[in-house]
Amino acid sequence: MAAAEIQRQTYVVIHCLLQNDTYSDMVECDGTGDENSFDPVKIASKLRELGDDYDERVIQPLMKNVQKAAADQVVTAFSDSVDSLCNTWVMERAEVASEKQLLKAAITLGLLMKKNCPDMINVVEFAMMGFVNNRLTGWIAEQGGWVSVSKNSMH
Repeated sequence: MAAAEIQRQTYVVIHCLLQNDTYSDMVECDGTGDENSFDPVKIASKLRELGDDYDERVIQPLMKNVQKAAADQVVTAFSDSVDSLCNTWVMERAEVASEKQLLKAAITLGLLMKKNCPDMINVVEFAMMGFVNNRLTGWIAEQGGWVSVSKNSMH
């Protein structure tokens, strides 16, 4: 799958994840409900499950860093916080692929920012899309795209 297509799908998946949209008017699923078709709502639901497992004491200071960042520094603060969270998890569970940990950390931080800082949701969505597109597009492509990531990497 081409990087441009993965990045387009990333935009839709993250929007569904953070905005709670069904998004059916903007996106066509690939195919007719087949389990291998791209359905951003289903993928966002799987990603929510991945982001549900967290230690709020670890994430709270990282969330505050993103909140305190100047408007033009939110993307950098989000990325730095995801890296920090991921490094904590990799030290605890070294057997899990670092790309999966990066994805989990980005989702966890994004969902907590949505819950605790709803006024920042648009900038967090932008930061999250940039992070995933810049750091994980190659890995998502290697997995076979978002459909494969949501089926194979969410354990």
